[in-house]
Amino acid sequence: MPRYTEPLEVRRAKLVADAYTRHRDWGRAVTVWTGRASAQPYRSTSPAEPERETTTETLTVFLPPTAVVDSADRVVLRGQVYEVQGEPAFWRAGALSHIRVTVWRARR
Repeated sequence: MPRYTEPLEVRRAKLVADAYTRHRDWGRAVTVWTGRASAQPYRSTSPAEPERETTTETLTVFLPPTAVVDSADRVVLRGQVYEVQGEPAFWRAGALSHIRVTVWRARR
């Protein structure tokens, strides 16, 4: 069973339309869930081109089964904002119940 030791915040933004497209209004995002999580390193990749100075960091985050998280949300963990990648995976099996989410961010 994951040990939920790290504070985490799930943020959600409404979908808004402008003259050209629809997008999330992250300037007005609201917190939909706060609690503790277990975050594990998944992957870190660097660009093949040396002139690019960013890397991508990916984590696997385990949340309690009562957490509220969606594929369009962002999470704040360790003072960093991560994007949720793909659909959260809900595992319901008694005491082992949890939600697994893959999150990522670009680093400079």
